[in-house]
Amino acid sequence: MRMRVILILGSVAALVAAGCAPSGADGTQPQPRELRAVAAFYPLAEAVRRVGGPAVAVRDLTPPGVEPHDLELTPDDLAAIGEADLVVFLGGGFQPAVEEAVAQSGGAVLDALEGVDVLEGGGVPHADEDAHADEEHDQAMDPHVWLDPLRYASIVERIAEVLAGIAPDRAGAFRANAEAFVAQLRDLDAAYRDGLASCESRLLVVSHAAFGYLADAYGLDQAGVAGLSPEAEPDPRRLAELEELVRSEGVRTIFTEPLAPAALTEVIASEVGVEVAVLDPIEALTPEQVSSGADYVSVMRANLEVLRDGLRCV
Repeated sequence: MRMRVILILGSVAALVAAGCAPSGADGTQPQPRELRAVAAFYPLAEAVRRVGGPAVAVRDLTPPGVEPHDLELTPDDLAAIGEADLVVFLGGGFQPAVEEAVAQSGGAVLDALEGVDVLEGGGVPHADEDAHADEEHDQAMDPHVWLDPLRYASIVERIAEVLAGIAPDRAGAFRANAEAFVAQLRDLDAAYRDGLASCESRLLVVSHAAFGYLADAYGLDQAGVAGLSPEAEPDPRRLAELEELVRSEGVRTIFTEPLAPAALTEVIASEVGVEVAVLDPIEALTPEQVSSGADYVSVMRANLEVLRDGLRCV
């Protein structure tokens, strides 16, 4: 008899608990709200998508095929920033319009550069520094951190922690997603270390100085036709210095980019008789890359093959 009373009381308690729990019109439990995130440009958007999975809707402020350095925001962009649960951007003057707008965000804001070991400048001297200071707005800090897979991995991990703080009930999923992506990035780093370990040339001559972190991570030297901003025009003396450098170092390939102007790079290559190859800084995907299903990892692996061929690696 006593056992029967206990069972009845337990059943009543379960029914009361079920009645108190919120439910939908059909009696099912409501699904957690999809979080809204805004990312300033492709590598940050990719990181948020990989970490957030289906729980997070991500808006990339920089459309495919658009060079992100001087992005201008639309009214819809500004509204999305204001309404987002999370805004991820890159400080240091990389996208001034975005940096100004994030102050209006109503949610969490993450500067992806915070906590990352950053490099100073772009390694591009000018014959007349004063004459170029304004047009280069020569950032004291190189913002292109995502081109080192391990630095990029640290950003991925921080995004997971911020999302976990916003939605603690989904923290486990966010951290698991981040762990899976970071494992891919570590494999990518290992492929670069092995693939670039033995090369005839270690000088990376590029159209603009976006590859400082890649060079730093894998023991290369970078020389850029333009500095950290691809729109900056180098002076004639700088072009002559680069031509001499290419000749003296036995460089056989100069690297241009999918979205940056290539004319000056091609002029130097023509003058000294070397080849031109496309090396992607992955600031934004092209429409063709989007259509083909390319992503950060696949483009970085394609870059590795371009580097191995251009630097004559074995």
